[in-house]
Amino acid sequence: MKFSGPPAKIDDHAVPQPRLPPGHAIALIVGIVIGAGIFKAPSVVADMTVHPLWMFGAWLLGGLVSVIGALCYAELATAYPHAGGDYHFLGRAYGRSLAFFFAWARFSVITTGSIALLAFIFGDYLQVLWPVPGMGRAGGGALYAAAAVLLLSWLNLRGLRAGTRAQSALTLAEVGGLLLIVIAALALPGSTAPLPPLQAPDPGLFGLGMVFVLLTFGGWNEAAVISAELKDNGRNMGRVLLVSLAIITALYLLVIWAYWHGLGMQGLAASDAVAAALLSRAFGATGESVMALLVMIATLTSINATIFVGARSSFAAGRDWPALRRLGVWEHARGTPANALRAQCAMALLLIAAGAWAGDGFRAMVEFTAPVFWGFFLLSGLSLFVLRWREPARPRPFRVPGYPFTPLLFTLVCAAMLWSSLAHVRSQTIAGVSAAWVGVAVLAGGALLLLSMRRLHKSSIDQPERSPR
Repeated sequence: MKFSGPPAKIDDHAVPQPRLPPGHAIALIVGIVIGAGIFKAPSVVADMTVHPLWMFGAWLLGGLVSVIGALCYAELATAYPHAGGDYHFLGRAYGRSLAFFFAWARFSVITTGSIALLAFIFGDYLQVLWPVPGMGRAGGGALYAAAAVLLLSWLNLRGLRAGTRAQSALTLAEVGGLLLIVIAALALPGSTAPLPPLQAPDPGLFGLGMVFVLLTFGGWNEAAVISAELKDNGRNMGRVLLVSLAIITALYLLVIWAYWHGLGMQGLAASDAVAAALLSRAFGATGESVMALLVMIATLTSINATIFVGARSSFAAGRDWPALRRLGVWEHARGTPANALRAQCAMALLLIAAGAWAGDGFRAMVEFTAPVFWGFFLLSGLSLFVLRWREPARPRPFRVPGYPFTPLLFTLVCAAMLWSSLAHVRSQTIAGVSAAWVGVAVLAGGALLLLSMRRLHKSSIDQPERSPR
């Protein structure tokens, strides 16, 4: 497999072109959002909401909150189309230094760590179905994980068309797998347990359940990254986001109904592997193999989509910072950020190696960066207010309805998620040390790199970005 190809020439005039059809954009967003979470989170949410009506209400509320956020991002992405997405919004609103911290956090652990974790899930399941001779589960799983990242990175390096076609095929297979769960539930008689009396849920438990719901909906904001490549972005971005979230919400509600119908509320809340329990009940021993296949398809779909959008943030940073100039290579013929994809692949492979050594400790470290993610997400939401005030004459093809109340509600949700993630991290430890230091360490690494770049190019990096590239 030829991975690298000829060295890409640095062309400051080669930039992303609007070649991406809306259908492929929808496949990317759906593929990023629907991952392994829908196979695990529903049992946790059921346990915390107690009554089916509150459970379905929580998932519907998650879709509505995501739509509110999507309306805010549609305005930002149409007013400021850019391959950097959130990176670009943060740079315009708060200056390039803060935007750099975001790009660093994505490259060092948030995006690449997600790729590595998803690859481990894929590798673990494939190792069970098809063991690598002479290797244990951990070693074989890591080998399969690295192979998946290499293959999908190579596929995206081939060009925009290859990456998006693969994404569309994987997303269709993933949606088909979720519909198979619904079909399996229809073949079962359904639970006959009577519904408990409808009472108001415990606010604290319901709020914690919403944390898991919103995490399962996470990833739609990556649509901003493809804003510079989406055909007729001003007209299509809002539609792409809303259609994607409508599909995701409908699928989630159908799958939740299938779990509830097939297992009952108590069975759903008590199951550690709810999809496996349902499929085993419907198909017997074959259900376990079907479940493994569904999880592998879901993880591959999310890996490919994350590889696609993740490299574009690094590309955007490479265009802004002279020391990272090689990351800013855009291969015009293929329509892809070649060097950023290679660097992202290398970092993901390094994290896979770290994960093979650290085991569950690596998973915990990646998950404990959630406060960093929600902190930047909150700042992106607030940037809509900042940029409306700072650049009132800027053309905005899409304006968020209900301004300022709609974006205010979105930022309040982000703040609540930031608070919840901080509370969770403060209660956890790694090797006896508070997990809160994980996010601090990530940002400290970015600060050291930024300091080094300031020393190298002090005269060119002190001014905040004010114009799109």
